[in-house]
Amino acid sequence: MAAGALLDDLLRAAERPPGADTVQFTGADPVLPSRFPLGEAGAATIAAAALQAARLWQHRTGQTQQVSVDIDAAAAAMRSSRYLRIESPADGTNPRPPRAGGGGLGIYPTADGRWMYYQRLFPHHRARQANVLQTAPDDEAAIAAATATWTGTELEDAIVERGACAAMVRSADEWAAHGQGRALATLPLFEVLRFGHSQPEPLPAADRPLGGIRVLDLTRVLAGPTCARTLAEHGADVLRIGTLALPDNEAMMHDTGHGKRSAALDLTSAEGIARLRTLIGGADVFAQGYRPGSLASRGFGPLEVAALRPGIVYVTISAFGHTGPWRDRRGFDSVVQAASGIADDSAIDGVPRFAPANPLDYMTGYLAAFGVMVALARRAEEGGSYLVRVSLAQTGRWLSSLPRLEPSLAAAEPADLPPERLASLMMTTETPFGRLRHLK
Repeated sequence: MAAGALLDDLLRAAERPPGADTVQFTGADPVLPSRFPLGEAGAATIAAAALQAARLWQHRTGQTQQVSVDIDAAAAAMRSSRYLRIESPADGTNPRPPRAGGGGLGIYPTADGRWMYYQRLFPHHRARQANVLQTAPDDEAAIAAATATWTGTELEDAIVERGACAAMVRSADEWAAHGQGRALATLPLFEVLRFGHSQPEPLPAADRPLGGIRVLDLTRVLAGPTCARTLAEHGADVLRIGTLALPDNEAMMHDTGHGKRSAALDLTSAEGIARLRTLIGGADVFAQGYRPGSLASRGFGPLEVAALRPGIVYVTISAFGHTGPWRDRRGFDSVVQAASGIADDSAIDGVPRFAPANPLDYMTGYLAAFGVMVALARRAEEGGSYLVRVSLAQTGRWLSSLPRLEPSLAAAEPADLPPERLASLMMTTETPFGRLRHLK
């Protein structure tokens, strides 16, 4: 399915007028060695956000803008964290080499012939996994040996119960029959729901499509931060609220921190809670990526936030969606790929592999930004508070529903864009981390 047709599907889902005929798409899949249409699907999500920004600008000023997306650039955007390079660190040290994968794919065979994937991005997750396996956190041989003594489902449950991230690799059919897969089948790709009353709020006078819109970004790693980065790129004033209680991933902040300011709050303290309540009172968008119910238990669910700020656009981004037996599970792009059949469908010589990108993260982020801008348009027209709800698993289900590419064509693609083309897509920015080379 071409990117234009996918774009119109997204617009219809948001009850917005079609617009693919006004967007210029250049190129086609395959771009990367995958049977999934990573470039065209990614381009559709990028175009949806860009077109809605253009429509907000037209609503504000009467001026139209041209939207164009290159399919190969969109494919690169689905893996943009892989292209980051610190050329001149702010601390004066030597530039750091590209981050190593650390432990390969993190996929190991189990005693019953299944495959287990461990998400090992954060030290506290590695420690919890090691506690279950009774190994050192980074002893790959010991992890493999211990994994081979467990059955897949028992080990998956044990890891999750200890508060870490893992998933047994399932086929698409297994996932469709699973309780969480069945729950996801009842949900749309994304939701933009009016849930509160307030007066219409025209967009403030500004020189950018989202100028004057204030965003609180309580998200981590990729999908949520990509949403807020996209809003910042269109002119929103974004304040990222982090925590010092959990380790963060600096490389991901290099990728998603553009255009944002950053602060940290302790939401276990009365002072931190009071400060966040004050910030909400002056915000237009509240984006959170904690597990469903986590912030609500601290008094920051959609209804509570809308009571503090009628007319808020509340964004919630989760791994597995807001309903079903896995709704409370931690998860990342790779965890969802493993559980939902994408890694199985990408297997090489019988060994599961991940798509050569992070499509669930980035597509979900762009879809969330699109949903925010749809909600802002509706707020300007009719008033109200809005809930924008997305998940990695819903995006994965959408991607998996699209026609696969011809295997021989996908397999023939090189691992990356040609060097000269990739160079044309890069730029250099002076950041608090130093001089950063990254995708435009």
